[in-house]
Amino acid sequence: MEATARGFNQKSSQILAAAARGETVTVTKNGVAVARVVPIGDEIPPYPTDPMGPIDLPDLGLPDLTDDEIEDVLKGMGGTSA
Repeated sequence: MEATARGFNQKSSQILAAAARGETVTVTKNGVAVARVVPIGDEIPPYPTDPMGPIDLPDLGLPDLTDDEIEDVLKGMGGTSA
């Protein structure tokens, strides 16, 4: 189904009802598609939190430090002590 921007403005409730019935509605402005109203299924697909996926970091041969050791190193890097 297709609707103009003006038609969407005037008949939004009917267009939403069509989407609820499972139809996809493309909204056009000056003949160009600008939006799509799509039905939402029972389950919304999960979206990745990281667009690149998992990252494999290279082994740099650095020692494993505890949180306390890292904190001590970072405190020593500051210009002022608190």
